[in-house]
Amino acid sequence: MKKNRVALYVVAIIYSFLTLIPFLWSIYTSLKPTDEVFNFWTPLNKLSFSSYSYILKNFPFGQWLFNSLLVAIIVTIGNLIVNTMAGYAFARFKFPLRGVLFYVFLAIMMIPGQVLLIPIYMLLANLGWIDTYKGLTIPFLMSPFMIFLARQFFLGVPKELEEAAQIDGLGKWGIFFKIFLPLSRPLLATQIIFTFQGNWNSFLWPVLLSTSSDKYTLPVGLNSFYGQYSAYWNSVMAGVIMLTLPMIIIFLIFQKQFVKGISTSGIK
Repeated sequence: MKKNRVALYVVAIIYSFLTLIPFLWSIYTSLKPTDEVFNFWTPLNKLSFSSYSYILKNFPFGQWLFNSLLVAIIVTIGNLIVNTMAGYAFARFKFPLRGVLFYVFLAIMMIPGQVLLIPIYMLLANLGWIDTYKGLTIPFLMSPFMIFLARQFFLGVPKELEEAAQIDGLGKWGIFFKIFLPLSRPLLATQIIFTFQGNWNSFLWPVLLSTSSDKYTLPVGLNSFYGQYSAYWNSVMAGVIMLTLPMIIIFLIFQKQFVKGISTSGIK
């Protein structure tokens, strides 16, 4: 048993190291001078943060960062509210056509996103939301998958807790806010990580809906920068590293609850 555990740790360490190599090499490349980018080894005394300062000074990186933060934060907060409350309603409320509506949500999850590109784009164009923050945020304030996840989580909460709260005089909303919401921290952490990551790294919808550079998010802005300045790989890598850092910070903040949610999944 002990040998199996040691073997598992060895495999995990090797795999982690192999996974980190591209990221570490990107950091290393971002610190190289332009004329040293294609050299395998660059002396440490030649490494600098000039690539970072270059893109910060010569491109609207601050505006792109602001757009990405604004869109990711609004969409994440919206999803937390809508998905969590909808999941709670599906799990604990009894209302007409509840089952039918839930299966509709499941059916939406099975529709390829590419099929919805043209209808959603035409709808947003008719609303005048192209190249606006409303177009980048409002259509994405809910997720059928996260609603399904929230429903399954709330179904796993013992019914006795709800019955005890009702005896104490709490209504449906009181039970939700005082009993279920404090218990759902692993669920909320999972939603924050996946929703923030998905919108922070989103490229397809922002590139379709943003027609001016002042509405670009970071992935779209970096893509345009890459197309024009592909020779400066050190600057491209610097932009990629700065794009990655906020996601690392978000995960480090919520990893404890996220891991707790995984380790206790299935336990009532």
